[in-house]
Amino acid sequence: MSGGAWSGVAVAGVTAAYALFSRRLSSTPLSSAIVFVGSGILIGPAVLDIIDLERDATPIIALLEAALSLVLFTDAMTVRRRDLAAGGFLPGRLLGIGLPLSIGAGWLLAWPLLPGLTVWELALVGAILAPTDAALGKTAISHPRVPALVRHGLNVESGLNDGMVLPFFVLFLAAIPGTDYAEEGAQGVFWRALVLSTALGLLVGGLGGRLLRWSRARGWVTREWRQVHVLSVAAASYELGVLTDGSGFIAAWVAGFAYGFALRRHRTGGEKENPDRTAEFAENLGGLLASISLLVFGAVLLGPALEHLSWRIAVYALLSLTVVRTVPVVLSLVGSGLRAPTVAYIGWFGPRGLASVVLALLVVEESPHVPGVELVGRVVAVTVGLSVLLHGLSAVALAERYGRWYEKAAATRGLREEAPVPESPRRHRLGALNRPGV
Repeated sequence: MSGGAWSGVAVAGVTAAYALFSRRLSSTPLSSAIVFVGSGILIGPAVLDIIDLERDATPIIALLEAALSLVLFTDAMTVRRRDLAAGGFLPGRLLGIGLPLSIGAGWLLAWPLLPGLTVWELALVGAILAPTDAALGKTAISHPRVPALVRHGLNVESGLNDGMVLPFFVLFLAAIPGTDYAEEGAQGVFWRALVLSTALGLLVGGLGGRLLRWSRARGWVTREWRQVHVLSVAAASYELGVLTDGSGFIAAWVAGFAYGFALRRHRTGGEKENPDRTAEFAENLGGLLASISLLVFGAVLLGPALEHLSWRIAVYALLSLTVVRTVPVVLSLVGSGLRAPTVAYIGWFGPRGLASVVLALLVVEESPHVPGVELVGRVVAVTVGLSVLLHGLSAVALAERYGRWYEKAAATRGLREEAPVPESPRRHRLGALNRPGV
């Protein structure tokens, strides 16, 4: 049996085994992310050598690209304007102030700790590790004791910041000599990756959403094929971004916004189409692909990175999960009226996940001759691995502790966290598969 076949057997076996115990493990500190990443290390070149990046590069890259593009599309598709306004300030502050500050803080802290990297490679580290992944701390966000404002804010932040960081990632990558984007130059990257890909996403997503509304109003499309239509539009937008030498991820993210807006906005008779129900299958498929992506990450990135672990990488990873996340959150929430325990809770639960994994692996695989790329990959791998472990183990306990504090404080004095927040029906990375979060 070929190596590729054994890789498939290993991936299928781990996925099937976790599925059998998923409910039992969902309320324990042993998150599904820990299970999948740990299994990946075991079956990777560091131990059993069943999966290897050099041998299985093509299917691995295809899997990770599919997972991230689908997650970007469905996350954007289910976002409403009220998601940014509900509860007032929290999502806007975390995205508009906290995210840029996180990129800058990650860039500056990397300077003394990661010698040998150029200024733009350091910036790339900051951008890759800026987006958060709610699924890796699912209990911390979905726990009923946590106030709705906090759950909602963290959820919206996680759903949008991976797409918002893409322009920074593309521009920083274009500034590094030897990368594919660098060959086009900054001006070419701006027009192709940012302008053209955005325009294609708007066109494909908006047209796809209108056509689905039109077909549904006439009773021509079944519920099952509405679900498939989402996948087709997401794939088309991504591939058009790639074919035009732009960014498939940016095209898919923008297409998701346009698709969801078209479904909600345009009436062709009857009730409005609900993007949340329409995206259900795509979200579940994205959850499965993301779970497998974490397993692959453990095998091809984290396992080899641990073999070359240095104190500098370890310190940076720890600071990235604490200082780089917490300080921007604190600064972005100055004057918000939120109390210290709430700010600390929001600051801690900014886990790094799928977006960081995919962007790092793309850089490592597609720019092998750039001197600092290997170190960038190791730093991202160790940081994400540490996040999977620490956020997974702490989610249940800290959610309970914070929830108890909030209930006691709310009973004795009014808290701004009590402001009512309309609960969105969308599951946003926390659906039936729980997108390997916990």
